[in-house]
Amino acid sequence: MVVGVMKVKMRAAWVHSLKEKRMELRSLTSKVSNKYNVSVAEVESQDTHQDIVLGVSCVTTDTAHANSILDNILNYIEANSEAEIYDYEIEIISF
Repeated sequence: MVVGVMKVKMRAAWVHSLKEKRMELRSLTSKVSNKYNVSVAEVESQDTHQDIVLGVSCVTTDTAHANSILDNILNYIEANSEAEIYDYEIEIISF
């Protein structure tokens, strides 16, 4: 079993309230989880208007497949969100 975990840090300069941020998050997390069948959640900066930190996890049988899934998700987020990705971390764990 292989678990892939990714933390994506983004900045949404156009967001001026937590309500706007949560609307963007709800849309983005549902799109990603439905398209890629992964778990997605906001993991940090819940009370900061313009900072978004998403955690994404997937379970598969192959390290290369987990890495491919997370890379595709990163590209999808970048293409489908107005927020700017300024940092990300990927960790692949084999059991």
